[in-house]
Amino acid sequence: MAAPSRTATSIIVAVVLALGLAAAGWFAAGGMERLRAADRYVTVKGSAEQVVDADRVVWPLPHTVGGNDLATVQRELDVNTAAIRRFFLDAGFSEDEIVVSPPRLEDRWAWAYGDSRPPERYRYSTTVSLRTDDVPRALEAVRNSGQLVSGGVMIGEGSAPEFDYTRLNDIKPGLIAEATAAARDSAEQFAKDSGSRLGGIRSANQGVVAISDRDQSSPHVKRVRVVTTVEYFLRD
Repeated sequence: MAAPSRTATSIIVAVVLALGLAAAGWFAAGGMERLRAADRYVTVKGSAEQVVDADRVVWPLPHTVGGNDLATVQRELDVNTAAIRRFFLDAGFSEDEIVVSPPRLEDRWAWAYGDSRPPERYRYSTTVSLRTDDVPRALEAVRNSGQLVSGGVMIGEGSAPEFDYTRLNDIKPGLIAEATAAARDSAEQFAKDSGSRLGGIRSANQGVVAISDRDQSSPHVKRVRVVTTVEYFLRD
């Protein structure tokens, strides 16, 4: 069989090159189209919130006594501690819900000399705390706390009760679903307004779950808020 002529070989090579360039161009065009599609996306946020009642309260009652006789100071602190414990017990709480911190003694003359000495040498302090899940009973006790002051117990700073909501995991999935649905509604509206179609999710971020007081006068009522951020692809 005769070998193909040089002219025929050149034609074959030219055809193969042409086909290769055409295929490369087709794949490149498809890749650019996919790249353009991948670059088109919209970022939206969705939020959801729910108002809930606190289910736990921690109420610290710090108190301090002062004087120059250590035995007297210790005795007065014990009397005040017993009065606070009795106040909580009379309100209907159990011993397990009452915690007394170790007392702290301060000798104010230890580093003071001469005229710089304060009139009272000793300051003795401790904190009696209530930790309970019975929030309504605790609220009633807070309203009656003036009984302690009238009984001679001087409550110090930092005595505001702290209300917490501990069942976040019970409502979190529903809030996330609601926030995600709200984000998709926004994305669909954007796609409609821009003459596009909504594609799949490019990325998603749940964001932060925030728990705050509903208002200053109701610290036992909490607002739980979830914000999600979602990126959706856009299609022609």
